[in-house]
Parts: sequence; structure tokens; C-alpha cells
Amino acid sequence: MKDLDTLSVAVACDHAGYELKEEIKQYFAEKLFELKDFGTFSTDSVDYPDMIHPMAAEINAGKFDFGIAICGTGNGVSMVANKYRNIRAALCWKNEIALLARKHNDANIISLPARFISLAEAEIMIESFLTTDFEGGRHSARVNKISNVTNL
Repeated sequence: MKDLDTLSVAVACDHAGYELKEEIKQYFAEKLFELKDFGTFSTDSVDYPDMIHPMAAEINAGKFDFGIAICGTGNGVSMVANKYRNIRAALCWKNEIALLARKHNDANIISLPARFISLAEAEIMIESFLTTDFEGGRHSARVNKISNVTNL
């Protein structure tokens, strides 16, 4: 199990996820070693790829341990983040899914559907996600096959 105060985490959202992102930042600001916000910085309409690409690129390059991506449904941000070879973004809407995304899939970005979860649910899922270890074992070969596609 990981300690929150040793982790570097990136966060990004679109306009639909802005309010949840800001609340999450407040909750986790003093618990994490580093928390970098890639935007957006208001509820003004934006295109989520503009925030998610820079965040995912830095996680992909190993500059952050984890990421939190938020939009209305969580789907769009997941789709963008998963374009990167070393990213495994998991759409989570309940804690058990967040736990299994880490344990079985070694997910490194949690994608949240701001329109469908509460702040309390988000906080629980994020904390579980960030502190849960990948089980490895039988899951390792499966996870390795995610990024090892040669015919792209």
C-alpha cells in the first residue's frame, strides 16, 4: 500500500468536471507530495483533449505517479488519455471498480464522471486508487499486452 504523501499526482478536467476537480484539489492538497493542475480553470466550455493530452503525456513520460481525469461522463477523458502507450485510464464510478482497476489492470489514471458521482464518492475512490498496489501475478501478462501492440 502506498503512502499518499509520497505520490505525485496530475489532475485535469473539462468544464463539466471543474467544480469536482476544485473540491478534490482542496481535499488532497495537503495529503499528496505533489498535485499539479492541468486545467481547465473555470466552468467556461472547453474541449477536454486540450487538458488531458498534456496531463497524459507527462504521466506517460514518468513525470507523475498517477492522474485524475474528470469530465461529465468520464468517457471522453479516458479515451484521450488511453491514446498514450504507458497510460491505462480507468473509468470509475464506485469504489470497488477503482480498487480492481489498480489491483488487476495497474491503471495509472482514474477517470471520474462528475455528473454521476458525489464528492464523497470521488474522495473515497481516489484515495483507494492511489493507495492500492497492482497485484501482478496472472494480471501482469494481460497488462503487458495492452501496450505491446505492433500493428497500430
